[in-house]
Amino acid sequence: MLAFAGRTGPAASGPRRANGIVIAAPRSGSGKTLVTLGLLAALRRRGLAVAPAKTGPDYIDARILEHVAGNPTVNLDPWSMKPGELLRLANRHAAGADLLLVEGVMGLFDAAADGNGSTADLAAALRLPVILVVDAEKQSHSVAALVQGFARFRPDVTVAGVILNRVATTRHEALLRGALAGIGIPVLGALPRRDSFRLPERHLGLVLPGEIAGFDEVVEAARLAIEEFVDLNLLLGLSEALPTATDDGAAPRLAPLGQRVAIAHDEAFAFIYQHLVEDWREAGAEISWFSPLRDEAAQMNSDAVYLPGGYPELYGEKLASAARFQSSLIAAKDRGALIYGECGGYMVLGEQMIDAAGMPYKMASLLPISTDISRAKRTLGYRRLTQTGSLPWPRNLLGHEFHYSSSSAVGATPLFGAHDAAGAELPPMGSVVSRVMGSYAHVIGPA
Repeated sequence: MLAFAGRTGPAASGPRRANGIVIAAPRSGSGKTLVTLGLLAALRRRGLAVAPAKTGPDYIDARILEHVAGNPTVNLDPWSMKPGELLRLANRHAAGADLLLVEGVMGLFDAAADGNGSTADLAAALRLPVILVVDAEKQSHSVAALVQGFARFRPDVTVAGVILNRVATTRHEALLRGALAGIGIPVLGALPRRDSFRLPERHLGLVLPGEIAGFDEVVEAARLAIEEFVDLNLLLGLSEALPTATDDGAAPRLAPLGQRVAIAHDEAFAFIYQHLVEDWREAGAEISWFSPLRDEAAQMNSDAVYLPGGYPELYGEKLASAARFQSSLIAAKDRGALIYGECGGYMVLGEQMIDAAGMPYKMASLLPISTDISRAKRTLGYRRLTQTGSLPWPRNLLGHEFHYSSSSAVGATPLFGAHDAAGAELPPMGSVVSRVMGSYAHVIGPA
């Protein structure tokens, strides 16, 4: 195991804590995802064990990070998780690693509608320094005002260094470095402008790594650029030891859905929060996995079946013809098991799913809903939820909603009352029929 001293000096005696650092940017589109991927690949090649983390509720970036790191990614969401909970999850995730590398979301200070949940909030809660990835295209001396403004905006957030991105020429780099020389924040490197540093997008944002043609080649190009143009030793030296977690301020955890929980997991059901599965295992639940796309049945002795979100609308024909999978859901319902679906999983529990081409597919018909993505309309945001069903969780929950499909229901009992992040009331969400229930919300934790 490789160890390195952070800015606070050598680690104290006793169990070694991982160092950590946050990669952020002034705005979305600055290149922080490619920089983070390049850093993960370069540090892994050096022999460091890196624990990747993603700020906020984004599933897809998390899957991309873990693909490159070779380790699972944890979502650290400062809107729905209190500081003590964030520290607990970060420490658990980073146990045994050399570095906790956190990718930010949007701009450093961008937050939900109520002003909470920014990357800056997470950096402050974890007391970790920030490396700011700045898109330097079409600017020179103004970069100093931008970086200095971000560094001074919040006294509890430390901008420890800068990585310049999309630098046009060596002369451009010299102008940028000269402008930044007087503000006391080191430049870790300057990455040249290259069209190959780009990941394709789809209707829910970035695609999963296995669906990107040439993904490994893009990551390799990013690694080589990081190794050539970024001072990795300086970056590691700027990292700080992750503070020790305590029980003070840690939020209650969501209980397992059952003692034996069968979880759907494949290309159509890929969106599940790592911290939930780990919490359920620590609570003594037995977790089994099955693939609906491969027509696998949920384990017969399961007392709960969980269908997480994903992209079922891309696999309508396969899911409609997956007889063993659908039969196992009916069998689970008949034996009184709890069946819970989120977003994509909710769609599959309904009677019909209409894909982007307008093609209808028969689903499990366990909830009186039909879903349709042929007239896509984005729904996005944090949700304050009040449950009316029998989920083994507190009545008040926090979650996130992000989908392009819509649902219609006849005579359905909603699963949740809902408000947005700012507290504005929204229409009720989801559907409940006895022990079968679901909604478009991805539940993150208790309120």
